[in-house]
Amino acid sequence: MRSVLSISLPDKVARELDRFAKSQGRNKSDVVKESISIYLWESRFEGARKSLSARAKKKGMVTDEDIFKEVS
Repeated sequence: MRSVLSISLPDKVARELDRFAKSQGRNKSDVVKESISIYLWESRFEGARKSLSARAKKKGMVTDEDIFKEVS
């Protein structure tokens, strides 16, 4: 199933999106769909990182090296 989303962009952003899509040989819709997917994935990842970081600090792990040693 698909949902249709209509958005309004400032002229400058719309022109940049148009130029970018053309330079990539893609349509604007595909560029926006991929951008949203990446943004959502990065947001979920950042949330998980923050949650795990708090737990790691409680266990005395404060650097990437501390964590690497723990999981190796």
